[in-house]
Amino acid sequence: MRFETLTIHAGPKPDPAFGAVMTPIYQVSTFAFKDVKQPGPFDYSRSGNPTRKVLEETLAALENGTHGFAFGTGMAAEATVLNLLSAGDHLIVHDDLYGGTYRLITSVTARHGVAVDFVNLRDLSALRAALRPNTKAIWLESVTNPLINILDLGALAQVGKEKGIITICDNTFLSPYFVKPLDLGIDVVLHSTTKYLNGHSDVVGGAAIVKDPSLAERIGFLQNALGSCAGPQDCFLVLRGIRTLSLRMDRHDENALALANWLAKHPKVETVLHAGLESHPQHALATRQFKGLGGTFSFRVKGGDAEVTRLLRGLKLFILAESLGGVESLIEQPWTMTHVSMPEDARRKCGITENLIRVSVGLEHIDDLIADLEQGFANV
Repeated sequence: MRFETLTIHAGPKPDPAFGAVMTPIYQVSTFAFKDVKQPGPFDYSRSGNPTRKVLEETLAALENGTHGFAFGTGMAAEATVLNLLSAGDHLIVHDDLYGGTYRLITSVTARHGVAVDFVNLRDLSALRAALRPNTKAIWLESVTNPLINILDLGALAQVGKEKGIITICDNTFLSPYFVKPLDLGIDVVLHSTTKYLNGHSDVVGGAAIVKDPSLAERIGFLQNALGSCAGPQDCFLVLRGIRTLSLRMDRHDENALALANWLAKHPKVETVLHAGLESHPQHALATRQFKGLGGTFSFRVKGGDAEVTRLLRGLKLFILAESLGGVESLIEQPWTMTHVSMPEDARRKCGITENLIRVSVGLEHIDDLIADLEQGFANV
């Protein structure tokens, strides 16, 4: 089946109990045994739930994986996968990444005895120089948050396979519609299902997808042992969102590129960070590696914090809020919002500055979005 068909027919089937076309919400904690020492397919919802199972099968199908795992939040997915590492292991992380991931790795994972190095993974020689005998994992994002750097997923996966190192890729920004990292050799794909997969800003959730059965067994054990699984109501909502994923991603992609081109010509914009623009340093790689670039990108306003504040306060349609991937357009200042948990020196070192703005371009008419930004810039 093609992707558009998979979003509707992967995983979900008429429910065996009553033939429901859409997967029901099995809002239960426990399931009756068939007899003494004879459990049914499910016994306790932390270990497995029919609604969650359908979502996990769907996620695996969309990413061309064999096993999917649904979690209560994106951070729960990350925390569970990071528990694959043990004290004494070494983790390499791209130096430009989501602030919540940075906080988790530096404040929790490192505290548990895992050595961590932040490296510019656009430079394969820098990666090779950072490798140690105890390096166990490489952490990356298909499109980095918020600086929109593009990593060569196939090349990074190859280094991992040469050295027996697990590669972990957060694919939230693009969704499996625009790239399937497992097909490029990545070992574990992560998602905040809160974002594009759900697409309606009404649920939080996370996911991990793998092909390797041994990795699947380890992650499944951790999901159950840590209790980090998603609840059935949230799984139902993510499944609902996935039905329209391909349609939404096309519109997000179209709107974002049009807005990026408009901003690139604006006299009050310093630079636009969108890999669909030929000015982007990894434009050729992005064009070769991805089918599209989604709806999230960043730009720098000429000036600093004061100019950003005036712009943000002048907007009526763009909503000042964290998160991304919903049908509505959101705008934020990473310096004071999504990446404020990163120390100031770490933010400046990787290029996160006060004049950086990140936008999640929604499904509104592009002319209305441009008009809203134009009125905002009138205040700058």
